[in-house]
This record gives sequence, structure tokens and C-alpha cells, in this order.
Amino acid sequence: MSEIAFTALLGSRILILCIALAIDAIFGEPDVLWRRIPHPVVVMGRLIDRLDRTLNRPDTAARVNRLRGIIALTILLGLTALAGLGLILLAGSGILGFALSVIVVAILLAARSLHDHVRAVAVPLGEGKLAAARHAVSMIVGRDTANLDEAGVARAAIESCAENYADGVVAPAFWYLVAGLPGILVYKALNTADSMIGHRTERHVTFGWAAARLDDVANFIPARLAGMTLVAAAMVQPARSARHSFGIMLRDAGNHASPNAGWPEAAMAGALDVALAGPRSYREYTSDDAWLNADGRRTLTAGDIDDALRLMHRATIIALVVCVLGGLLVALS
Repeated sequence: MSEIAFTALLGSRILILCIALAIDAIFGEPDVLWRRIPHPVVVMGRLIDRLDRTLNRPDTAARVNRLRGIIALTILLGLTALAGLGLILLAGSGILGFALSVIVVAILLAARSLHDHVRAVAVPLGEGKLAAARHAVSMIVGRDTANLDEAGVARAAIESCAENYADGVVAPAFWYLVAGLPGILVYKALNTADSMIGHRTERHVTFGWAAARLDDVANFIPARLAGMTLVAAAMVQPARSARHSFGIMLRDAGNHASPNAGWPEAAMAGALDVALAGPRSYREYTSDDAWLNADGRRTLTAGDIDDALRLMHRATIIALVVCVLGGLLVALS
């Protein structure tokens, strides 16, 4: 590919990403549409479930079941990559292809959906409706929420906000800029697989090994970019310290059980000066994770969730500005 063609392609993808983010922010995921046709992620989930039920044999040797998981993941990612290439060939490179790309990218970004789900926790929590807040947060986290107090519910919502900002907004955008429609589709399929079969449960510890490890690789750069944009957002959010956010991120990110989630979560913890993570109870096990920003405030409230959302919004805008400026630099070089 010539330098001029590469510059034009990058510029086109950045413009598409900007428009897609705007559409996602305005319209989100309209229920009226997805009640009639399945969302692409739902289709991916159905395929993963089918592969899981067909190929997963927990009673076989670990190495054999791990190989089965690799085969399942290869099938999943191969089909989604082909779907992305098919969309490109179907729409062509004109205005139809541009419009189709905008629509697909907007559908696969989750900024508005993330905001709505996290805000759905803050509203009842702020009204003193703890049971409703527990139910709302159970929709976005995997831990056992039945016995969480107000601070626990707020902490879970903020952690979900930070982690899903990385893998629901930054990572899809990153992989779209890198590899176009096949890139964003493959990433979403991989991330969905990790959320469904990438856990260390008895059924999936071997079969989901490939999905979990490859998802770690795919999120390595986006997670750190997400952390840095949250640090930058702290610079422009009143009463927040970007220096503290950056310091906590560098110091505590590695304390998280995930090699990636710790970066945005530690940056968020430092920016809000609250303690996140720590020991948590899941349906099948209890974790004894270290605290992120252990000296931070632990009496979290609904107001802290709203602060986290404001920080995420500013971080998203900063990430977009960086993309545009990067595209301009490439075009001028």
C-alpha cells in the first residue's frame, strides 16, 4: 500500500470512528431494532454457546480439551473475520461502504450502553433503594451482589465503568483503526468469548484457556491507552489529580488479577481517590485481590459513580481528539 493510500485509509477510518461515536452517544442501542433482529454480539454469543456445547469436554485430558478450545476459537474468529471481509466486498469503497462502516462501528461501540448500565446503578443507589441498585449492578458484574452494602455496590459499578471503558470503547476503536471492519468484529467476538468461556471454572478452565489468553493479548495496548486517557481526563475534571491518578496506575495496575483491567481501574481509583478492587465474592469462588489505591476512601456513594461516568466521558473525548490529531500528523508527514 502506498503512503498516500495508507493516509487516506487512516483518515477515512478516523472520520468513520468519529461519526460512529457520535451516533452511539445519541442513539445508543435502540431496543425497537434489536427486538426484531439479533444484535451482532448476540449472534456471536450464540455461536460461542454452540461451540461450547459441541466441543467442550471437561472430562477429557486437559491438553485435549485445551486443543478443542483452540479449535473452537479458530472457528469463531475465522467466521467473524470472513464476515468483516464480506461486508467490505458487499458495500464497496464508495458512499455505501462508508455508511455501512459507520453503522457497524456504531453498533459495536458500547459507550452509551456502558453509561446507561452504570447510571442505572447510581440512580436507585442515590435514592436509597439498595436492593434495586444491587440488581442493577448484578447486570454488569460477575460477582455475587446479594450482600453488597452501598459502598460495595458503588465500587462494583465504578470498576465495571473503568474496565468496560477499556474493552467496550477503547479496544474496539483501536482494533477498527488498525484492521478495519474485520478487526473490530474479530475483537468483539474474542472479547465475547472471553466473557463467556474465559473463566477459571471447572467447565472452562481448559476449554476457555485460548480465549482468555488471546483476549489478554488483544487488550494489552488498549487497556494502557484507556488508563492514560483517564489520567488525562483527571487533568480537566475539577478537584481531580492527574498526577495522583498516574502514580496509582503505575504503582497498582500490576496488583490486579487481570494483566489489563488494572490499568484503567487503578487510573480511575487514583483520579477519584477511592479504593477499588480488594477481596470479592463470586458465585463459585472468593478472590483475595489486593486493593488499588489502598489508602483511598472506601465509603463510596452514588455520587462517586457519577464522578466516574464524567471522567469516562472526558476520557472518551480525549481519546477521540488524540486519534484526529494523530491522523493529521500522518497526513502532514
